[in-house]
Amino acid sequence: MRAAIRSSVIGAAVLAAGCTTEVETGRASYTDLCAGCHGASGKGNGPNATGLTVPPADLTAIAARNGGVFPRVEVMAKIDGYAKGEPPHGGMPAFWPLLDGRTVLVPTGDGILTPTPEPLVALTAYVESIQRRPGALPVVGAKGRGPQ
Repeated sequence: MRAAIRSSVIGAAVLAAGCTTEVETGRASYTDLCAGCHGASGKGNGPNATGLTVPPADLTAIAARNGGVFPRVEVMAKIDGYAKGEPPHGGMPAFWPLLDGRTVLVPTGDGILTPTPEPLVALTAYVESIQRRPGALPVVGAKGRGPQ
């Protein structure tokens, strides 16, 4: 009996190790698409940020700039490019062509579920996971404007 339980536990651990979470999937997309400008840590200090007319936002402070609430739908709109015409979007490109894929239903307000590309949802989950804790000291010199 113990051997069977041990085998089940080991089997579950192996299966779990093979699965990627939404945040891990989003981290991979972040590294490929965002870190060049926003930096590996999300603070807006990536190697491609030098010389941009509008500095990349500090993505770790989105919730702090929004009263402690992470504005998931607005962040997805910025990443996707849907909100591109809204200032201060700056020079951030629209990533919708690179984040297309299978859709999942996402609550977007007033009880509405909107089909949203799964890679976009995963990337947003990762950005939400890097938010600074309340009370954490801001990084000196960090730049940030809105959920860019």
